[in-house]
Amino acid sequence: MVRMEPFLDSWKTMRADAAQAVEDFPPGDLDFRPLDDLMTFRQLARHIVDAGNGLTGLLLEGDLDFTGPQFRERIRKYASELDDQSSAPHVAAVLRSSLDQWIPRLAARPDSFYSELVTRMDGSAVTRMEMLQFTREHELTHRSQMFLYLRLKGVVPPTTRRRMARK
Repeated sequence: MVRMEPFLDSWKTMRADAAQAVEDFPPGDLDFRPLDDLMTFRQLARHIVDAGNGLTGLLLEGDLDFTGPQFRERIRKYASELDDQSSAPHVAAVLRSSLDQWIPRLAARPDSFYSELVTRMDGSAVTRMEMLQFTREHELTHRSQMFLYLRLKGVVPPTTRRRMARK
């Protein structure tokens, strides 16, 4: 049995925390990056949306192979309208709303959908559920980067603030 509701609820919470991080970041500093070869804060936020949309969209389409040069082309059709000029309020709003299109569709799929095998980008055979988990973990990795950028700017991340408030 696949318990999608707790999985999707935690994903929504993770995404809301990323949106809150954008709102908490110092105004006018969205293009901050600690090193030249890293994504900017704004690019991290956009990447979270675009990767989440793309991987989830392809899974729901029934895509079974996430390898090869055509993968980047196929995923592009799910790209958001965010760009390097998007304002913090707009980026946060897109982060908050972008999962809304996927949650009902993911929740409606039968368990059998999630047990089917797909080929991940590294060539590994995984179930659709494992691929969805990979997508969420990928997002969590980049949200953690955003939290590090917050710390570098002297801002306490939203998850830490909640934990501190409970003490």
